[in-house]
Amino acid sequence: MASPLPVPQPFRVLFVCSGNICRSPLAEAVFRKLAADAGLAERFEIDSAGMHGFHEGEPADPRTRRVAKRHGYDVTSISRPVRGDDLERFDLIVAMDRSHKRELLARGGKACAGKIRLLREFDRSADPDVPDPYYGGERGFEDVQAIVEAGCRGLLNHLGA
Repeated sequence: MASPLPVPQPFRVLFVCSGNICRSPLAEAVFRKLAADAGLAERFEIDSAGMHGFHEGEPADPRTRRVAKRHGYDVTSISRPVRGDDLERFDLIVAMDRSHKRELLARGGKACAGKIRLLREFDRSADPDVPDPYYGGERGFEDVQAIVEAGCRGLLNHLGA
């Protein structure tokens, strides 16, 4: 009897921001829905994390969830910090800004350098950073939603989906 063909592993994508309550859970939800809408949900394992654990165990900021819902996205993730094994386990780690990327590179070293990217690299923006809306008002969350959606669409396209 022939052995079954191996099932390909999903491509693992981790979105990272500061506390995992604004930008990265939004990116996780947007990318998850875009992949599902394209019929590609099974091709990806998608998660998000924060550079620190100040909000560990908490849902995303209510403003993030509210804005996402208005745009058809459901943000359900619970905040967690980046763990050491994340840098090895994920195929692509998508940082929301340059400070996150620098910290991730410092933690992971040269072995991780090729898989740590900025989200805005995928929307060809002149500004490399997704701004942090945490200390601002609702308008900032709307702006970030548009930026994240553009980046996630570009990422899905980049990954050949």
